[in-house]
Amino acid sequence: MLEKIFIGSKRYWGLLVCLAVLVLVGVATYARQLTEGLTITGMSRDVSWGFYIAQFTFMVGVAASAVMVVLPYYLHNYKKFSKMVILGEFIAVPSVLVCGLFIVADMGQPARVLNIIAFPTPTSPMFWDMMSLMGYLLLNLVIGFMTFDAERKGGAPPKWIKPLIYISIPWAVSIHTVTAFLYSGLEARHFWMTAILAPRFLASAFAAGPSILLMLCLLVRKLTDYDVGKEAIQKLGQIITYAMIVNVFFILLELFTGLYSNIPGHVHHFEYLYLGHEGHGVLSPFMMVSSILAVVSILMLLFPKIRANEKTLVLACIMVVISLWIDKGLGMVVAGFVPSSLGYYNEYVPTIYELLVAVGIYSLGALVLTVLYKVVVSSRQELEQ
Repeated sequence: MLEKIFIGSKRYWGLLVCLAVLVLVGVATYARQLTEGLTITGMSRDVSWGFYIAQFTFMVGVAASAVMVVLPYYLHNYKKFSKMVILGEFIAVPSVLVCGLFIVADMGQPARVLNIIAFPTPTSPMFWDMMSLMGYLLLNLVIGFMTFDAERKGGAPPKWIKPLIYISIPWAVSIHTVTAFLYSGLEARHFWMTAILAPRFLASAFAAGPSILLMLCLLVRKLTDYDVGKEAIQKLGQIITYAMIVNVFFILLELFTGLYSNIPGHVHHFEYLYLGHEGHGVLSPFMMVSSILAVVSILMLLFPKIRANEKTLVLACIMVVISLWIDKGLGMVVAGFVPSSLGYYNEYVPTIYELLVAVGIYSLGALVLTVLYKVVVSSRQELEQ
């Protein structure tokens, strides 16, 4: 099965080479960060979590989103997802890998990550976050490869896989819930200290992740003729629609609670994030774009005729991903630090070094995803011949 990795067209090898070059660029930049320290980043004493942690937060949601095809297929016997479910399970593998690498990049010295294992602290949400992510990675690797290998051989997967599949569904919810607890448990950060943060994370994850999966399915069909089916695409589009509506509803709840209460600790963060405050507002243009894209994408997805057109559906999915990436991958983390607990405005802007390291990490994730999808598509095409 793995021999499929080494057989491909010039376009396939060209993509791998391009991704490998970007990975090397990221590695070279990270080597400089190791030498000079985190001073080359835009982070400071006031903003100690920046672009790396924001990307980690976004990608945890992408990893968790696999449950949106696993749950209908295995629990509700929705067979239209039969060709899509393996693509959803395998998207979780590079997503968790990317999450771990962003944590390593943010730690400064990678050896510090081992302290979580060598000196476990069960009272720390960071410990449980690492355990949930590693467990979820292992579950998806085992379930994905065992079910796919059984299908390739023309038989049923072993019976012990079924309990793992059922376990993976609440586990997917847990990885983003624990991530939300990392933020909402910090009582000094008013912007994050809200009970609705975990549901908000999950809603955004179940919109962004399936949007990425949908676009990947259509891209795979265009490049390889591997078709997951039009009905599966449309059903996933419906899931994205509902999740995006719930996500925007949760944001409006946050805005009402924060602004109507008129508590400065809440109001100032929202004002800074969306409108700018006291002459500071580097994020406000991005958040306005995020808000506009969220509204427009929902309006497009709500109408069945627009959603039935795959070109407009892809456009709406692109808007969803960009909107939620800005919200979680830029605004949500930084706004928790600005203004600081003492009311100071020390704005954060990621440096070119952070961006290059992020490009390298994302490229490695894309490379792993490409290889996994190559195995799936090649094996499926071989079976259909």
